[in-house]
Amino acid sequence: MIQFQMFDHQPERCEKYHQMLTDNLPVLEGIGSEADFEKYGDSLGWFDIDTWANEAELSAIEELAARVRRDADVFVLIGVGGSNNAARSVIEAFPECDGPEIVYAGNSLSPWAFEQVMNKIRGKSVYIDCIAKNFQTLEPGSAFRVLREYLYETYGEKANERIIATGSRNSLLETICKEQGYSFVEFPQTVGGRYTAVTAVGLLPMAVAGIDIRALVKGAADMAAELKGCRDITQSAYRYAVARNLYYNEGYRMEMLASFEPQLHWFYKWWIQLFAESEGKEDQGVYPISGEYSEELHSVGQFLQDGSPVIFETFLHVKDPQASMIVHPDGCVKDDFDYLNGKDFREINEAAYGATLRAHSEKMPCMVLEVEKLTPYSFGEIFYFFMYTCYVSAGILGVNPFDQEGVEAYKQRMFKALGK
Repeated sequence: MIQFQMFDHQPERCEKYHQMLTDNLPVLEGIGSEADFEKYGDSLGWFDIDTWANEAELSAIEELAARVRRDADVFVLIGVGGSNNAARSVIEAFPECDGPEIVYAGNSLSPWAFEQVMNKIRGKSVYIDCIAKNFQTLEPGSAFRVLREYLYETYGEKANERIIATGSRNSLLETICKEQGYSFVEFPQTVGGRYTAVTAVGLLPMAVAGIDIRALVKGAADMAAELKGCRDITQSAYRYAVARNLYYNEGYRMEMLASFEPQLHWFYKWWIQLFAESEGKEDQGVYPISGEYSEELHSVGQFLQDGSPVIFETFLHVKDPQASMIVHPDGCVKDDFDYLNGKDFREINEAAYGATLRAHSEKMPCMVLEVEKLTPYSFGEIFYFFMYTCYVSAGILGVNPFDQEGVEAYKQRMFKALGK
């Protein structure tokens, strides 16, 4: 369950918000409708969780992951953007899991970065998974070639047992897998990369890392049922989507997703891609940015408090950090921090959050999305909540949330420079 709250003390804006909630109800009612499936059917495979995360799919993922976990010291996840952001955000949030080390490749063209990858895998038992929907993206394609070469040099003909590829059916990548004897995992043709968190694209690497993917899928399924079962102005995702568009119309051009939990460090990348790629169309869209607190309160906090009024803020608040650390009295050193004696860092962090929300909401519109605690289950809830919100928000904005023609502009020039 994700709780939504707004902190906006301008009565005129609140009146506009309530009017927008009523005016945009047809958008909410159309979400997942027959008409929408006719319009976006080739991109809505994520909408019903059971389509790509059913029992058969999960069993196959778990079986393949078990083989990798049994044999590998290192699992290299080759992918860029939507092909790795979701998995990485969960894997890095739970470093205590007992799987092989996860190394990320194919997300950069820097030779220095690639050298770091090779340094991490040398002398270890290595498996790789190249995730590329249509196998035309330069970063994963080039990384896959280099890492294949390394595996064949290291393992000879046995290398093919250590290579997994996740791609579309009938793609070149599937053909290569059949010819070379690699394990092939289907990248759903009806799901765009940034919406693949609860498909094999995200679930296989999570399972290899030791994440409870069934709990994550259950969280996503429960959130889907909750949102689909409520199609009125009380629905939390709808209220959030309407508020985003209200503030955009009021001249706020950036949304900062902020939290006081470092566990969410990599989640921000997933969230930023989701909204930037989905809504940045036709010279429109809120620009998504992130704030990692309390550290960045000592830097960007200055801009938020006194700078240009271009940002509205959404706090992703975790009520229970599932950890404790007490500050004990120090009778030897007079450090002027005795006011902390006996306090738990849970209390201290919560005080910083509350003070920040109060201070920032006096300067800019603020919203809070509150989750009980961070678990695989709650990550499933959060993934689905934001994907659904993005779908609704783009509908209110009047843009297609599933295409991304703009990203082709640099690719055409890059391929030309490389002689393709």
